[in-house]
Amino acid sequence: MEKWMIHEVLERAFREDMPMGDITTDCTVPENEISRAYLITKQEGVVCGIEVAMEAFRMMDPAVRLNPLVKDGDFVENQTRILEVEGNSRALLKAERTALNLLQRLSGIASITRLYVEKIIGYKAKVTDTRKTTVGLRLLEKYAVRIGGGTNHRFSLSDGVLIKDNHIKAAGGITKAIQAAKEAVPYTMKIEVETETLEQVREALESGADIIMLDNMPPEMMTEAVALVAGKAVTEASGNITLENIQKVAATGVDIISIGAMTHSAMAMDISMNFE
Repeated sequence: MEKWMIHEVLERAFREDMPMGDITTDCTVPENEISRAYLITKQEGVVCGIEVAMEAFRMMDPAVRLNPLVKDGDFVENQTRILEVEGNSRALLKAERTALNLLQRLSGIASITRLYVEKIIGYKAKVTDTRKTTVGLRLLEKYAVRIGGGTNHRFSLSDGVLIKDNHIKAAGGITKAIQAAKEAVPYTMKIEVETETLEQVREALESGADIIMLDNMPPEMMTEAVALVAGKAVTEASGNITLENIQKVAATGVDIISIGAMTHSAMAMDISMNFE
């Protein structure tokens, strides 16, 4: 990920956290004090966001010494030192919460993604994310999904055509919506349609959809839908996918399983920063 993308997020975060400085730190810590600290995990999981955390400390103290002890994607145990930092004490304290917030968030997403991916090893389906991300953090959160072993769906509404239920109603039906999309977008852009019934799957297929989303279908219906499509379009399962039911979904033969919970409901990994 490009550093300017990380900087944009960090600049917003620092403005939010220190609109008029850090009163406590500036009042109590000597200006030229130097300290060493370690970022330490307090639970097991997949680490993600080491570079983001390091950049937070660099922005507060360009002279800071950083020693990453793990890399993004590593699975670590509880009480693992993952990053050593040494620099101006005020700078470390001012960057601490922002660095930890992002590192914890991204590590939580990578960790839950890894669990989903491991559940369907041996099936052809790929685990992918959605646009159900934290506002302003989408690029970082989708990066975390990849670090956890998942793949990415659209990054934005500009990336591709995804005709959902409200589009279908507003357009006057699946066929009309697909025809309008085909006339408007380049031939290189794929068209995906959300379906809830086998009749809709059949209509989407006959109208030339490239990807057919099987939304909130029970596994039995999903199996029928996959058989109906018969490889003529990519099939995507979506809606209420959990760690408990993802294997049943994968067993239907779908190509993609999209899971909003990986980003909108991921629990942050518990990580702290301890001064020596």
